[in-house]
Amino acid sequence: MDIFTNLADGFATALTFQNLALALLGTFLGTMMGALPGLGPANGVAILIPLAFTLGLGATPSLILLTSVYYGAMYGGRISSILLNIPGDEPAMMTCLDGHPMALKGRAGEALSLSGVASFVGAFLATWGLILLAPQLVKFALLFGPAEYFALFALAFATLGGVSSTNQAKSAFAAMLGLGLAVIGVDTQTGVPRLTFGEVHLYDGLDFLVAIVGLFALSEVFIFLEHRHGSADAGKSAATKIGRITPSWSMLKATTPTMLRSSALGFIAGVLPGAGASLGSFISYSFEKRLKDRDGTFGKGDPRGVAAPEAGNNAAAGGALVPMLALGVPGSGTTAVLLAVLLSLNITPGPLLFQNNADVVWGLIAALFIANFMLLAMNIPMVGLFTRLLMVPPRILMPIVAMVSFVGIYGISGSSFDLLVMIGFGVMGWVLRKLDVPLVPIILGTLLGNTMENNMRRAVTIANGDYGTLVGSPLAISLWAVAIIGFVLPLFVGRLVKARMHARRDTESSTSD
Repeated sequence: MDIFTNLADGFATALTFQNLALALLGTFLGTMMGALPGLGPANGVAILIPLAFTLGLGATPSLILLTSVYYGAMYGGRISSILLNIPGDEPAMMTCLDGHPMALKGRAGEALSLSGVASFVGAFLATWGLILLAPQLVKFALLFGPAEYFALFALAFATLGGVSSTNQAKSAFAAMLGLGLAVIGVDTQTGVPRLTFGEVHLYDGLDFLVAIVGLFALSEVFIFLEHRHGSADAGKSAATKIGRITPSWSMLKATTPTMLRSSALGFIAGVLPGAGASLGSFISYSFEKRLKDRDGTFGKGDPRGVAAPEAGNNAAAGGALVPMLALGVPGSGTTAVLLAVLLSLNITPGPLLFQNNADVVWGLIAALFIANFMLLAMNIPMVGLFTRLLMVPPRILMPIVAMVSFVGIYGISGSSFDLLVMIGFGVMGWVLRKLDVPLVPIILGTLLGNTMENNMRRAVTIANGDYGTLVGSPLAISLWAVAIIGFVLPLFVGRLVKARMHARRDTESSTSD
């Protein structure tokens, strides 16, 4: 009963005019961000962080706005996948397989609406999973001491790359780079400046919001400048015949079991650190194809092939919030960005979050329910509007992204030095993306590096200098074991899974043409 009492309090917090307006704004902007190829949820949230802080919003309103953007971007990623066969982000890749063939048959409206319903089901069920699982995980996390937290952070670094990483060595390099950036500033225990090079502005360390906006948003602008031709005219092909915009009852009835199965699989994939929406989408599609594709219709415009990955990736998006809120360890790239927002608001995610900031947590969870219903109500009647977004040339879009980034960061800090640092991170992000080095481990290192170091020092100090204490409990040993397995396994499995994702998309797209 405590859960329902807390949820009722959360709805009381969320159901204010300001918070409802922010949820509506976030879902709308998120859907637009997701619809534009290449941006994706992590970039969408990063771009709008400065807006939230420039408006002077409190903790709960800021999180409501940005998580609504997160959910909206997960919805929006399907639009370019279905109409253009261009995934808005990696989780939307599997939606191309049956979504685009449906569009070629003149059923684009049905495919878009069905994907919206599947996204709603996945996200709705995942939010209930968050409610039921996160408090239980909090009870387990209260058993953690400094050594266990150090092992948990090591687990996060070892696994947050997962399927999305093409090379574990590059992921490890990115994590070490992030940890190196985290130690810049004055050492909290000795008072000695580290890697500041005499620059007074660096004594307080690097602002991770500056790093995030530079790495994600500005690097996107630099990528566009490099490929100036971009896809400015690609949107003209988006004028596909939309057709009927509501799926028939028979289609909904046939795909309902698919949505339920895929939601369960996606949620499990989201809760696992580092797995994320890409794995949730792939597993859901693959499982459904093996279970139901007796006539060989998958890959040729089968509605179940649209419902499965959409329910899976949206359920994974909700599942990724569980470890972030309960343990302070992000389950995906976008939740790593949301973790930065929490830390910048002086809110520490983890076991005590549900006790010390219950209003923030439950207000956020209630807002997720509200945002889901808003997205469902918004996406079906406004399908035509969102498809026209694909006609917006990048030469118009990218200057807006740059302007929001610069104005927002300067509005937060009032420091021109931070703008130079942001440009530096933007250039670094551009170079790393060209080298196919993942950016998420860098963000994770910048966010968690100091906390990880402090927990290690505390554990060793309590043990009178004995480093063996870091593996001195069964729980710590278990976490280290999972971390090692999580790092080594993708060397064999992750590359294979990602290769299959691309291969299945390529082969089935070619057969449907």
